[in-house]
Amino acid sequence: MSILGLATVIYPVPDLDRGKAWYAKAFGTAPYFDQPFYVGFEIGGYELGLLPDEGRPGPDGGVAYWRVEQIDPAVARFLDAGATMVSEAKDVGDGIKVATVADPFGNSIGLIENPHFKIKD
Repeated sequence: MSILGLATVIYPVPDLDRGKAWYAKAFGTAPYFDQPFYVGFEIGGYELGLLPDEGRPGPDGGVAYWRVEQIDPAVARFLDAGATMVSEAKDVGDGIKVATVADPFGNSIGLIENPHFKIKD
């Protein structure tokens, strides 16, 4: 068995239509799968899924970090879309920068700028 990498990140939202609209605006793309039980977006080769709120974690859950080219414009984009700042962008060493924002539903979204990570063709 080999691990192939991140495939899907799923966030619970109390209002699927509102969640779908917010994530479409924040990530700048429409969902590819849109059903009452699940909404799926393709983001840079990965899946972002939204589930109707099942009473799951929100800010107390794990944080998935989405790779971005530049951290500051990415943070600004999410804040402009209505996210709130959880942890401002900071260099964590070796040129790697991270920040965390929260969506309007309380889920933490990590953003990471990592100049050492290369996407494989």
